[in-house]
Amino acid sequence: MSQGLAGRLTDDGHALDVRIYFEDTDFSGVVYHARYLNFLERGRSDFLRLKGIGHRELLAGRYGAPLIFAVRHMDIDFLRPARIDDVVTVTTRTALLGGARIILDQRIACGDAVLVKATVKVAVLSPEGKPMRLPKDMHAQLQPTASA
Repeated sequence: MSQGLAGRLTDDGHALDVRIYFEDTDFSGVVYHARYLNFLERGRSDFLRLKGIGHRELLAGRYGAPLIFAVRHMDIDFLRPARIDDVVTVTTRTALLGGARIILDQRIACGDAVLVKATVKVAVLSPEGKPMRLPKDMHAQLQPTASA
């Protein structure tokens, strides 16, 4: 399936292919654990982007009052390593929508092998850092699908 720079929307979320470069690895050619956070962030950002929710638009108040998303908590299981020159796929799907939070399930896989599993709690905040409710139209855009 063809994908653009921002990946592609799928039946239950989003998928983004990422090539592993030298800069992502340690001296042995294995991906350094902290780099997975970057890959997961790209997946979340591009998921929102393809859903029509841009970070600049959030801050500019496109959905009413200006707001931001901030990662509040993350659980990560590192299951297997990725290596230099691998192409991994970062998948993101909405697991749960609350009034002022979003819970996303993310995975990084290489082929059929799941390398990393993450559950990410994202808070909806004002630019001053106060909790806000997720706007109704955005809530509809991020709703989990039936297959999720």
